[in-house]
Amino acid sequence: MTVSSARDRLRIAVAGLGAIARTAHLPLLERRRDLFEVTALCDLSPGALADVGARYGVPEKDRHASTEALLAGGGFDAVLLLTSGSHGPAAEAALRAGYAVLCEKPLAFTRAEADRIAEAERAQRRGPRLMVGYMKQYDPAARRLAALLGEAGGADAVRSAEVCVLHPTGGDQLAFARLPAPYDDLDAEAPAALKARDAALTDAALGGGATEATRSLYHTVLGSISHDLSLLRMVTGAPTSVELAETWGASAAGPGSVELSGGLPGGARYSIRWHFLPAHASYRETFALHHETGSLHLAFPSPYLMNAPTVLTETAAGAGEGPHAERRAEYRSVTEAFEEELAAFHAMVTDGTPPRTGAAGAAEDLLTAQRAVAAYAARHQLPCAGEAASA
Repeated sequence: MTVSSARDRLRIAVAGLGAIARTAHLPLLERRRDLFEVTALCDLSPGALADVGARYGVPEKDRHASTEALLAGGGFDAVLLLTSGSHGPAAEAALRAGYAVLCEKPLAFTRAEADRIAEAERAQRRGPRLMVGYMKQYDPAARRLAALLGEAGGADAVRSAEVCVLHPTGGDQLAFARLPAPYDDLDAEAPAALKARDAALTDAALGGGATEATRSLYHTVLGSISHDLSLLRMVTGAPTSVELAETWGASAAGPGSVELSGGLPGGARYSIRWHFLPAHASYRETFALHHETGSLHLAFPSPYLMNAPTVLTETAAGAGEGPHAERRAEYRSVTEAFEEELAAFHAMVTDGTPPRTGAAGAAEDLLTAQRAVAAYAARHQLPCAGEAASA
């Protein structure tokens, strides 16, 4: 099938039927039946395939236990990669097979994977064919922040960017969704092979002698902090340096806290503090920009809460009200960022509209994550090899 206009429905294959698929992507694909039709599924769990396949009317012949079988089976126009770990091998294979790809972060664990993915996309000679799933870039409040910053002078007017993330457990965030218990019907060999593959890719990124602390830092940046890096890329440009990378508070319960800081284009500075807090009351993420004439502040809800508003607060001088007057304006929208992202993916495939993040943007985030590891390793006199040694 050749998709020819924005009114065409894309036939979608969904690979990975975990929490993010069940709480966000699958319900929204069903909501946007004007744009999408789910025609194939992929998961390691036969139980998950049977459950989701029956719910969304996907025939048994189009339910697959591996991405290799999925791509060989066909019957779709585009793939949503929602599996865990590195998506590099599957994204490259899907592109080389001729499919468009919407891939959850992280796109890859290594810059070499990102390079191969970019080459596979170029080989299709059909314009943009890969979108990386940074849904916060499509949040109406984030888009409005970018517009307001443009009116205030753009990235050159930014003095600093400050981020804070309070991250409870995934189970706490998902309790409201009442998802079924994880299936225990997996063939042990397949998860073990994927785990070994991801460990080898991490070795290629950081060196085989990387400590558990540096590995944890790397995957925290790629798996969560990358959302904030994507917002920085959108409004200021990617960080030019990582001058401080620190971690503390790690325990058997989770990775503890991460701090990153460094430079932005034009001489501005950024600071990111990310805290895994298992007993915290709720998820909270704030993204603030301070510029020459005011401040812009985003407060994000848990990503699993569909249609919960992100709140943008603009602080600026009160026009004509004296030198010390201050004006505050609040903006919020219940338009779901994940839904906006899916609509943008449809536009990319049908109209060639470039995504906010493709392979090049993901490669910039990989570089920042590797620079964070290099800075942390240097600070603590730890081994740093692989790609991170030259980041």
